Amino acid sequence: MSDITTPQTADAAAAATAPVLTVDELTIGIGSRKNLKSIVKGISLTLTPGRIQGLAGESGSGKTVTSLAMLGLLPSNAVVGGSIRLNDTELVGMTHRQLNEIRGRRIAMIFQDPSSSLHPQLTVGVQLTDHVTRHLKLSKKQARAHAIELLERVRVPNPAEALARYPHQFSGGQRQRIAIAIALACDPIVLLADEPTTALDVTVQAGILHLLRDLADERQLAVLLVTHDLGVMSAIADDIAVMRHGEVVESAVRQEIFANPQHAYTRELLASLPGAAGFEEATE
Repeated sequence: MSDITTPQTADAAAAATAPVLTVDELTIGIGSRKNLKSIVKGISLTLTPGRIQGLAGESGSGKTVTSLAMLGLLPSNAVVGGSIRLNDTELVGMTHRQLNEIRGRRIAMIFQDPSSSLHPQLTVGVQLTDHVTRHLKLSKKQARAHAIELLERVRVPNPAEALARYPHQFSGGQRQRIAIAIALACDPIVLLADEPTTALDVTVQAGILHLLRDLADERQLAVLLVTHDLGVMSAIADDIAVMRHGEVVESAVRQEIFANPQHAYTRELLASLPGAAGFEEATE
């Protein structure tokens, strides 16, 4: 029997590939109106379910500031222009109260250093169940069961026991897995990952990257992976945008970026990678 595409299946397919978060001509300045320092200069990005969008660039390029703008986490003296749309909802200009309903629930973030993002005086269990009892209206028993499932999924050993422990009682890699579990607790549709492996050794990095790839595939998460390391991008990103001095200088699917970089800055970044000559072969 031949496959027949109905209007309903066509609509479902279109919805699955439509962007869930769209950044259009985003500008960010820091400072007073009379002394405004331009940090981001009109960049555009789209995040799509099940795909990992890499945002690469050296320190100071504006990539982290871009991700923070998506959650309204910029300093009070930031001036934001352009558009950030979550499906049909405009995020630029939202109040803190409105953004609090989106943070964690629709868009979640994991940071470079899990030691600073996890509260040192609260158990892992408290930190995992706090959001779900508020956003998902789960009972304490349901929230605990949900927390155990999340820790199992991110491969934290002995998850039931882990709930009673504190962040300092885990290794750096395990802390980052816990941070990912917390980010996933309310089933967001967008995950922002800001240098999630920089503080980890190479072996642990690989495990975290594979976990992010698996989660994007399983949950159809739209992921923004922010990093200065194009080597990290080569492992899991579907698409890569390269930032320099607040602008996106090149954007393409991963294979094109590594096999045929168009911008001189992208070529410089690739040339600085260990074993750079082997990347083109690996992406073919």
